Parts: sequence; C-alpha cells; structure tokens
Amino acid sequence: MRDFKKYTIWIDGMKLVKDIYKVVEVFPKEEKYGLSSQICRASVSIPSNIAEGASRKGINDFKRFLEIALGSSFELETQLLIAIDLGFTKDMEVNLILNRIVLLQKQINSLIVKLEGELKN
Repeated sequence: MRDFKKYTIWIDGMKLVKDIYKVVEVFPKEEKYGLSSQICRASVSIPSNIAEGASRKGINDFKRFLEIALGSSFELETQLLIAIDLGFTKDMEVNLILNRIVLLQKQINSLIVKLEGELKN
C-alpha cells in the first residue's frame, strides 16, 4: 500500500478541486445540477482515483486507477472549455487552471509510464 498523500499529483489534484469549486460558484443557478455538477465531479474524481489506486497492491491496479484519473482530467478540461464557450466564465479566469490541468495530465502520464517500466523489469 502506498501513501497517496505523498504523491505530488494527489496534492495538486486536491488544490485543483478547491479552485474548481470557486470557478463554478459564479455559474448560473440553473447549472447547479448540470455542467457545474459535472465539472465538480470530474475534478473530485482525479485525486480520488489516485488515492484509490495507491491503496491497491498490484502495479496494474494502480496504473488502471491512474488512467481513470487521467481520463477525468481530460473530461474536466473539456467541460471547462464548454463553460467558456457558453459564457459561464472568462478565458482569462480559467486559463491558469487549464494550464495546471495539462501539467497534471503530463505528471499522471509520466507516473503511468514509470509503472509500465516497472512491470517490464
């Protein structure tokens, strides 16, 4: 079992969740159960899946949960772009978050590649 709280990707994911909740606060009230909810769930899914994967004994299981977290990050990125297109938020407000998401995607992918290397050895 790994200590998920020591993973930079988990720490960054947790910070991202807080920032995402701040972003959706200004969305229209009718979006509370629509896009706002989807965005929040996708953001929460990232550190949650990293934590769940870290609890697994096998590398393959950990890798699978990291892949799910990665998928959630792409889902979140897409949903934020939709929010911009719909005028719920401004590009400038979300661009820093989008940049952080891309960085997080690269970090998660890097760990996946590292784990794949460990499987081959």
